[in-house]
Amino acid sequence: MGQRWPRPPVEGYVVEDLLALPGLPRHTEPIDGSLVFSAPQSVFHSTVTDLLGAELRRCRTSGFRVVREAAVVPDRRNGLVPDSGVVPDIGVVRASACTGRDQWSYPVADTVLVVEVVSPDSEARDIGTKPHRYAAAGIPSFWRVESRESGPPPVHLFRLDPVNRSYAHTGAQRGVVTTGVPFRMEIDLTRVDELL
Repeated sequence: MGQRWPRPPVEGYVVEDLLALPGLPRHTEPIDGSLVFSAPQSVFHSTVTDLLGAELRRCRTSGFRVVREAAVVPDRRNGLVPDSGVVPDIGVVRASACTGRDQWSYPVADTVLVVEVVSPDSEARDIGTKPHRYAAAGIPSFWRVESRESGPPPVHLFRLDPVNRSYAHTGAQRGVVTTGVPFRMEIDLTRVDELL
């Protein structure tokens, strides 16, 4: 007998299903009610995600926490996005939203920055689907990190236009990323090649 896959609920999968369904691959996330299984991450993707996460932790102020691959869960009452949630590569959340070591999701209202490191298998989601959903949910800042053959990757910074619920591109930076949002930081990505 072959693999038996669960029948999806009529309203689609939600973030809570990630814990309830046995045997899901590690990089599974609900997008538009479907479960999306990502390919194993490349050395570039994991190295940049680790380095960027470490740099964000180094720069963060006491009111924030940096989390990796944690679900962002919309407020079911706001009606802005489907209830399924989404899982960014990195998120910056308010420290007050952190409840303990076993926490795996954060409210969208407490999420101030989300970061996606673009991979070939997830390019369409990282550039199109996910930023659109982040903006619709009202997350103030989004960064998209793109792959390069060598040297520091370009980091595209976006800020939310709260009226249109869409992101405006505020620039691309390479090497050392400097910004004051959501807190003052200088993120040094010049070491990417030596870490690969």
